[in-house]
Amino acid sequence: MPSPTDTERGEQSWRIAVLADSDTRWKWGGLTAQRLVPDVDPTVGVDGLLLRGRATPTPRQLREVGVAAASLREVTVPEFLSVAGEYDLVVLSCVGGTVQAMLHGLAHRWNSAPKENGPRPVLVTGYVGVVYEKLTDGLLLRSGADLVLANSRSDAERFRSVYRGVGAAPESVVECALPFLGGKPYAPDPARPFTVTFAVQPSVPGDREGRLYLLNRAVEHARRHPDRQVLIKLRSKPGEQTTHVEELPYQRLAERLPGGLPANCRLVYGHMGEVLDGTDLLVTVSSTAALESLHRGIPTGVLTDLGIRESLGNHHFVGSGCLVSWDELDGGRLPAPDPLWTARHGVVSDSPYEAAFDAARDRVAELLGRAELPPIAPYYTPTTAPGYLPGVLARHGLEPDGAPRVEPPEARPTAVSAVRRAARDAVRRAARGAYRHGVQRVAPVIRRMGQL
Repeated sequence: MPSPTDTERGEQSWRIAVLADSDTRWKWGGLTAQRLVPDVDPTVGVDGLLLRGRATPTPRQLREVGVAAASLREVTVPEFLSVAGEYDLVVLSCVGGTVQAMLHGLAHRWNSAPKENGPRPVLVTGYVGVVYEKLTDGLLLRSGADLVLANSRSDAERFRSVYRGVGAAPESVVECALPFLGGKPYAPDPARPFTVTFAVQPSVPGDREGRLYLLNRAVEHARRHPDRQVLIKLRSKPGEQTTHVEELPYQRLAERLPGGLPANCRLVYGHMGEVLDGTDLLVTVSSTAALESLHRGIPTGVLTDLGIRESLGNHHFVGSGCLVSWDELDGGRLPAPDPLWTARHGVVSDSPYEAAFDAARDRVAELLGRAELPPIAPYYTPTTAPGYLPGVLARHGLEPDGAPRVEPPEARPTAVSAVRRAARDAVRRAARGAYRHGVQRVAPVIRRMGQL
């Protein structure tokens, strides 16, 4: 196993790791680490630990994300818990339940024997984008980290209100911004066709009718405006998984369109920032891409065709000035954002973008400078949530006290040859691939058959 790398910050050297469980969370976590320690050279100073599971990113997804690191390797939960002590700063960029399990696993290690294990790392977590559902549940699952990053002033206020309401630590919430905003400001380019980018989402909407409707409307927009280019920006290829499960890939739906796609409409992959470089109008239901687009000043439309609903996440954009239908876009409307809304929601403000991370940097520097950190104290404990927490921990292979589950002696192999170990690992990789295939391709078919 590679040794942790060091990051020079002034005269001090910090060791940084990012634990991520999907491609988008690796993007958020890797860039957050760079923002928190701005002098970091990510190719030297940040180790990426990719948690093995359903959404572990493929090499293609990692290339598309384009976030540099000193090393990237897959780890299991026990492997992460065993190496966490080698780092000074750990960014937990995972789904809420996984963050809670890691906090309890780390608390079991350090709270019970801090001197034997040495100084514990500073723990940072947060959200990869718009927080439009499970606000309280997700926040309490992240309670216990030293910093819970909020991507806007609005989020920071909501987060602190929840923590105060249950007696958790509101001071752990620190306002910053999404770490991947940036890119060149929008300027129309008369040398190329006006380009509309429809940024799709893996699970919004989740039903076939809704997804097919949105695809048809994007295609129809291209037919109505032959002088425009319409790009359908995809998140993953069939068989790959991202933060959310995509049961009905747009690629498959596009293959079945009568007459196919018009010449001025095509499916695209790639880094969102590079796609936005050539975009004149960004259209989506509720993707975080809308925030990236707004930050650059690109006209941005958040679709209302399927309603403004919490399940879609587009309710987050009420008051933004961006809510629009395909009919209005077909008619030539270009939405104009409300500046007060964008300022409150971490997109555009009067201060420079980098200044949004000052408070978080100061807090991290202060914690790293301490001789001793306080015990890790999640809100959920066997006392406060005895009917909930054990299940969260068990799904990650942990006992109710946070200790890694130990196999009984009779279940442990006495001697495994290198050949048998390699074969076992190959079978496990194949099994993970089969599971992903089942989730992606087989399960949706079975569900549709059940509805006949």
